[in-house]
Amino acid sequence: MRSHPVLGYGLLVLFVFWVTANRASSSSLHCKRYGGDETRPHSVTITEFGAVGDGTTLNTKAFQNAIFYLNSFADKGGAELFVPAGRWLTGSFNLISHLTLWLHKDAVVLGSTDPADWPIIDPLPSYGRGRELPGNRHKSLIFGSNLTDVVITGENGTIDGQGSGWWQRFRNKTLDYTRPHLIELMNSNEVVISNLTLLNSPFWTVHPVYSSHVTIQNLTIRAPPNSPNTDGIDPDSSDHVCIEDCYISTGDDVIAIKSGWDEYGICYGRPSTKITIRRLVGETRSSGIAIGSEMSGGVSDVHAEDLFFYNTNNGIRIKSSPGRGGYVRNVYVSNVSLLNVTTAFRFTGLYGEHPDDHYDPNALPKIERITFKDIRGKSITVAGLMQGIEGDAFGDICLYNVNLQVSASPPWNCSNVKGYSDFVSPQPCELLEQCVFPDHCSECYHLSSDDDDEQRNQKRRKGARLLSW
Repeated sequence: MRSHPVLGYGLLVLFVFWVTANRASSSSLHCKRYGGDETRPHSVTITEFGAVGDGTTLNTKAFQNAIFYLNSFADKGGAELFVPAGRWLTGSFNLISHLTLWLHKDAVVLGSTDPADWPIIDPLPSYGRGRELPGNRHKSLIFGSNLTDVVITGENGTIDGQGSGWWQRFRNKTLDYTRPHLIELMNSNEVVISNLTLLNSPFWTVHPVYSSHVTIQNLTIRAPPNSPNTDGIDPDSSDHVCIEDCYISTGDDVIAIKSGWDEYGICYGRPSTKITIRRLVGETRSSGIAIGSEMSGGVSDVHAEDLFFYNTNNGIRIKSSPGRGGYVRNVYVSNVSLLNVTTAFRFTGLYGEHPDDHYDPNALPKIERITFKDIRGKSITVAGLMQGIEGDAFGDICLYNVNLQVSASPPWNCSNVKGYSDFVSPQPCELLEQCVFPDHCSECYHLSSDDDDEQRNQKRRKGARLLSW
């Protein structure tokens, strides 16, 4: 894992020590590795198209012209656009298939502070409108649609959205359209985003939507803690997404998995599935990993492991509401450390926020088979605030080997949830007190249900030792 200077030496050492010590207990999740040494047969430098890296010259046309030129090599093995050292101011530009955008370590791509340089585009069909305002939305700084084989990478170069003006307009309620993302790729396949520093996004930072086989590795993502809605990475109605070896400190969710909003997401019907998250360090005033609240197309098969969240409001959160429909199922989160976190686990069944008045209040979400395993936490205020929906309880919630140092009394607050637990401290709420072993393994996603008696006994004997951090 690359070093992250902003993390602080002490926290980084703690995280590396913890991952190393727990490596043997991790499940075998595999993601395609991008080594950064893959080369394209054709390459140009942005300066060949008149770009000036002085931080004040607007280079939108240079980026657009360079990529237009490189499109002629798409069927000849693809091409690379190299951004050398400098400060390269630009408005939005589109990528093409079979392209590598490569940033030198001292390259800084700066988003223009003029909203006119971020064009207006249609809303996403699974949202029916802009996420913040009815109607259209601004295009992201780096955008692509219907692409194959796209790489955005380099030597830890920087993309800075210069989002403070957008944040101020949001607070002042002077936006005309929904704010743009920093990077958004739609309806695309075989995407790699790696080895970059991403700063100050106007809105969500990395947004793969309606896409498949997306690999996101070795990113540092930062925005001020009071910056509104600057989520780190938001897989949205996408599948086979791998996120690993990232440090993220933003003003909103570190990772937020989504799949459309109320009746629009139900109609579009594309789930987020097969999402892998590994070796992640995060800090936020919101949640480390959030699912929802826009999950109307469904979310399933989420595997997350080797996580460290600190100075954070919520460790793991699932957000939904009547009117969402959809489902969240088969979620497995393991090997997590929490430090100075307000609520370790938070389920919200009445989140609200609807795109319009046309949603069906009887479209209830189905939340089931959620497993949290090998979780430890220090300086935790509340262990769990788990609130489902009356008449639509969140089911098969499983906690195994969870040890939290909690200050609140009572440590758990549960309603309209059902589930099981073993080796959990402090003692969970009554709705989760049935034992996982031996009768309820099959209800707990990814926990083995065919261990023999000796294996179960070994697990029980090891339980007390596993509870220590």
